[in-house]
Amino acid sequence: MKLPRFVSILVAPVVFSTAVFAADFAPAIIYDMGGKFDKSFNQSASDGTVRFKKETGIEVREFEVTNAAQREQAMTRFAQRGSQVIVAIGFSQASAVEAAAKKFPNVKFAIIDGTVNLPNVQSINFREQESSFLCGMAAALASKTGKLGFVGGMDIPLIRKFAQGYTDGAKFVNPQAEVFQNMTGTTAAAWNDPTKGGELAKSQIGRGADVIFHASGNTGGGVMQAAKDAGKLSIGCDANQNYLHPGSVLTSAVKRVDVAVYQTIMDAKNGTWKGGPIVLGLAEDGVGYSLDEHNRTLITPAMEATLATAKADIISGKLKVAEYKVQ
Repeated sequence: MKLPRFVSILVAPVVFSTAVFAADFAPAIIYDMGGKFDKSFNQSASDGTVRFKKETGIEVREFEVTNAAQREQAMTRFAQRGSQVIVAIGFSQASAVEAAAKKFPNVKFAIIDGTVNLPNVQSINFREQESSFLCGMAAALASKTGKLGFVGGMDIPLIRKFAQGYTDGAKFVNPQAEVFQNMTGTTAAAWNDPTKGGELAKSQIGRGADVIFHASGNTGGGVMQAAKDAGKLSIGCDANQNYLHPGSVLTSAVKRVDVAVYQTIMDAKNGTWKGGPIVLGLAEDGVGYSLDEHNRTLITPAMEATLATAKADIISGKLKVAEYKVQ
């Protein structure tokens, strides 16, 4: 997978063009609820810092949030300690980023999956509906019952976007497909509840679902385990999770948070960092679906060809994937 091109859509982006000597560079990252090792969203972000350190030898300061009040506190502490760029993982950190960025206008901030309209903030978002659409197609092509499942984490528009893309993709292949949807909760705890994730998956399996897609952070571990235990298929999210249950994970809706984190930190180091919004989809290789040795036997050549055609059509604009609209 080639790296995405990061393109700001501002007409006149603010450019912070002063390169920083490696010895003085001290980037920081703040993970959100679910933890650094959630095998999903946060861990993908961590992979970006690992790559940065491997290439430069520079450590990235880290903090794992366990309650909301810690977000702005951590950003303030990092800024006071001289971090030139601070990356916040997750939409829920938007208000903290806004407050900290106003207090420290000379510090560069980046937020993943959120938007903060300040000149020293880079807001990185993804077209998750595009990868979810392809995963929905794959699920419908693999399903024997025509019934599919979706387990989301926190009930927010971002996760509803995953659900809609998945449903639309399934119905693109099979208009009669039925998609059961459940959200784990309405608070941040929904990202870290594998027990409930497993219960929701079992309920959907009981209704006939034989492929279940999760977009739920660490909660997804329970979803995927339940599918494996029942002899059904699951679909991973954010990171490539095919390896967690080889032969049981149909594919994963990959979101290149790792590349986004790596690139924003590297750009800050090199003096090419730009504030403003960035949106990454299939065309930029910012999202996609995973195919490797762990799921190779589950994706037939015919399925792969169908998905490849749809991907090309989405990139060209021939196939339109609908945006989720808040009701």
